[in-house]
Amino acid sequence: MKASVLHPPAPPTSTPRDFLLWGARLQWRTLAGGLVFGVAWMTSLALVPWAIGRGLDAGIVADDRQALLRWALILVALSAVIGITGAIRHWFAVQNWLDGAFRTIVVTDEAVTSRGQEIARQIPVGDVVSVSSTDMERIGGVYDTFARFCGAIVSYVVVAVLLLRQSVTTGLVVLIGAPVLLGLLSLIIKPLQRRQAEQREESGRLTTLGTDTVAGLRILRGIGGEAEFVGRYAAQSQHVRAAGVRVAGFQAALDASQTLLPGLFVVIVVWTGARSVLSGELSVGELVAFYGYATFMVFPLRTVTEMVEKSIRFRVAAGKVMSILRIQSDHPAGKADQVVDPSADLSDPASGARIPGGRLTAVVSARPEDSAELAGRLGRLGTESTVALGEISLAELPIRQVRDLVLVNDPDSRLFSGTLREELSTGQAIDDDRLLKALDDAWARDVLLALPDGLDGHVEEKGRGFSGGQRQRLGLARALAADPHVLVLIEPTSAVDAHTEARIGASLAQSRRGRTTVVATVSPLLLQHTDHVVLLESGRAIASGRHAHLVRDNAAYRHIVLRGGDSE
Repeated sequence: MKASVLHPPAPPTSTPRDFLLWGARLQWRTLAGGLVFGVAWMTSLALVPWAIGRGLDAGIVADDRQALLRWALILVALSAVIGITGAIRHWFAVQNWLDGAFRTIVVTDEAVTSRGQEIARQIPVGDVVSVSSTDMERIGGVYDTFARFCGAIVSYVVVAVLLLRQSVTTGLVVLIGAPVLLGLLSLIIKPLQRRQAEQREESGRLTTLGTDTVAGLRILRGIGGEAEFVGRYAAQSQHVRAAGVRVAGFQAALDASQTLLPGLFVVIVVWTGARSVLSGELSVGELVAFYGYATFMVFPLRTVTEMVEKSIRFRVAAGKVMSILRIQSDHPAGKADQVVDPSADLSDPASGARIPGGRLTAVVSARPEDSAELAGRLGRLGTESTVALGEISLAELPIRQVRDLVLVNDPDSRLFSGTLREELSTGQAIDDDRLLKALDDAWARDVLLALPDGLDGHVEEKGRGFSGGQRQRLGLARALAADPHVLVLIEPTSAVDAHTEARIGASLAQSRRGRTTVVATVSPLLLQHTDHVVLLESGRAIASGRHAHLVRDNAAYRHIVLRGGDSE
């Protein structure tokens, strides 16, 4: 596929018109090819009535067999041109549609990949999903229709010139009447565009609700909340239906106009042509040609109304795509790498916590979200992180360098379709021995043994073939295999049994010895293996020390860790 489609430059995000022109510049060759063959195809169609009319007058009315044969051959030639140019035009139309649609997916995917967290905070998931299910088709549709639209304009001019040469009155009817009839579409276009935008909003909300419901379906069933969300989905479906009904009236009016307006046009042209025949201004062959012109004009007029409709849909879809592309990254590029000591202490002014370098530190809080927020700041996952590594603030480093230094692993590890080796190595050149050691340290060797092909065994999308504990241990193994300078784990054993949790705690302390590791947890089975513990209350560090000392001396810590129990 062309580089302009696979790796397009950054698109403009100002107006739909600029977005349209940006795409047109990138695929101008196929658009030009479609234009040339589209014009040739539709102009050849427009000349068929002219050839038939001339053949009638010169061959049949004048009883000239040679003239009749000549015009018959001209019709055959026109038919051949129509067939060839029509096929090539269609090829260019499909190519233009594919380029426009796929390019939309590429730029959206790049935005989601590079700024996923920022986009998720500002735009519902349903709107992002709808880009690949609906909006990309509407954007590609404009480029698809472009060639036929240009052909419609040129063929309209050709027919108007032919009519003016034969009858000034009828030619003026075509030149003036067609723009007037198309101008009436403006009474439908603006309200249709507004209602389509409203329907797109409601549809995006429905997709978001459906995505969230499916993601949490198991939990919903567990707490008996499935019926509640089914009711919400049904209610939102009715909002989408109502918005669709509001669109349908104007859409039906636009569709009806594609038949009504050209039909009126045919009646007017035939009526004026018939009067010209009665007055002797036109011949029988010219009247037949006039009827053919009028019938043919239905096609370009419908094409123009189709282009208007596609443009409306394009504006709505492009607006949604650009709203995603406008979102800026929390971590703009441009900073140069700095020399840092990865074994230095980490300090977080927001909470007052200090993480000693080269040691296994636990973060404990009665509110898990406080521990998760501190973990996010340690990995600079937001814009407000003021964490410093030694004397250097992470905010002063380029985000790429921060990602190389710090890895944050959450409890709900995402697994993708592929081999187990690909899941664990994440595109890095990691040898099998290191991958196997990471599996052993995460106590996930049972997952390897369950796959017939071992590391080459297939992992289903989202790890559907594994239990929740297996998925969590695979995520931990993946993080250990990456072997980052600073590893931050959020509740890494929340889905495993106590026996496995104790083993993971021991192996984690051993495998990460000498490297900075932070674990957000309240599990005593993990805490007993840590070197240092930081206790948070309302997001602030209120105590720190060894686990055994805090259990003995700190009542708040003892209440959290021992689930309200007292130490002996």
